[in-house]
Amino acid sequence: MAESLSFDTEKYVLIAKITKAHGIKGEVKMVAFSGELQSITQHKELYIALRDDQQLILYTVLRSRAGNKEAIVQLQGVADRNEAEKLYGCRVLVEKTELPGLTDDEFYLHELEGLQVTTVDGDLVGIVESFFNNGMQNLLVVKKGTDECMIPLIPGIIVKRTQTDITIAPPPGLLSINSGNNAKE
Repeated sequence: MAESLSFDTEKYVLIAKITKAHGIKGEVKMVAFSGELQSITQHKELYIALRDDQQLILYTVLRSRAGNKEAIVQLQGVADRNEAEKLYGCRVLVEKTELPGLTDDEFYLHELEGLQVTTVDGDLVGIVESFFNNGMQNLLVVKKGTDECMIPLIPGIIVKRTQTDITIAPPPGLLSINSGNNAKE
């Protein structure tokens, strides 16, 4: 589903992707995986994962602002459109220590990866493999064996979360639609 990117998940978190160059002065547009543009614009330094060798390069943010659906960012050392276009498709990371603190009922999506998902009825859905934003909402990608299920993170879905488990209250039909069994019939 998602492109493979190797990085130290204990140290870094993936927050965005560079979608295109903006203007002629080297600015780039970035889409925030969280859907929240301030998750990009609040940082003074960003790590860019180069596509070819997946090397992380630290860039200082000279300026950033929120566009309509993407953040527009000027990185030090990216002075013109040609340099900005070379960053197309690159992933954007920050150090986890740079993330703002949360309240008790909040969480970062990356904290859900690897957790077991069960329903309120006790049925095992699978393990959270990854997450993404489809433009409307965040979705968890949950796998059980070869089956993959996408769980939308809408209010009321997650009813309980611990260090190892998530309990969800899926709306009727969500898990059967996602199971792929309908396609076989």
